Amino acid sequence: MRLDKLLANIGYGSRKEVKKLLKEGFVQVNGETVTDGKAHVDPEKDEIYFGEEKIIYRPFIYLMMNKPKGVLSATEDPGGETVIDLLEEAEAAYRPHPVGRLDKDTVGLLLLTNDGKLTHQLLSPKKRTPKTYYAIVEGTVTEDLVPKFKRGIRLDDGYQTMPAELKILRSGEDFSEVELTIFEGKFHQVKRMFLAVNHRVRYLKRLAVGPIVLDERLREGEYRHLTEEEMGLLKEYVQKQKKIADSD
Repeated sequence: MRLDKLLANIGYGSRKEVKKLLKEGFVQVNGETVTDGKAHVDPEKDEIYFGEEKIIYRPFIYLMMNKPKGVLSATEDPGGETVIDLLEEAEAAYRPHPVGRLDKDTVGLLLLTNDGKLTHQLLSPKKRTPKTYYAIVEGTVTEDLVPKFKRGIRLDDGYQTMPAELKILRSGEDFSEVELTIFEGKFHQVKRMFLAVNHRVRYLKRLAVGPIVLDERLREGEYRHLTEEEMGLLKEYVQKQKKIADSD
């Protein structure tokens, strides 16, 4: 790939800025200073340095974010702040996108990547990727709702959801705390499921997507790269779900 494109993709600046840095002699390829951004390099074979820093190129980026309230799960929006606006330039340069969506007022785990194939594998209805949420809902949630959610809930538009797993953490007179795992991603699904059984969601936080669990050390608005262990779990999960889908 072109040297200027590689450098721009990994956050060394815009094409114009990278061109200037190249002309100033900051970049060496296999021990030789290269000033022409049109020069082609193989990032997997060539040894590329920016000053004394060796450049490690990776085509894809995988991030875990604790999405804060009031931020849109989108790549851009003229009317408000998006999760991409929360990224540093080094990560934003990869042009990642959210894997699925969280409502503007929902917080918690959001995966971001520029790996379109992985995004499709996680979001495809055939893969039935589990997503677990913690919710505070109005009213007393009783155990008789557990089997109802297990059978699926009929929403306001008549749609019957797939079976879901409800766990009651605390049942109070005014508010209850629950965990809910769903296996699809309809619009406002968790809120609509509880509303269908006369409980309004007051607070919603996503805890997990597939095998990836939110790192509770991340404060709202913070993010980090997935670890090698998490990437291994994710790849193993995707392969397993693909086999299941192919056998159906």
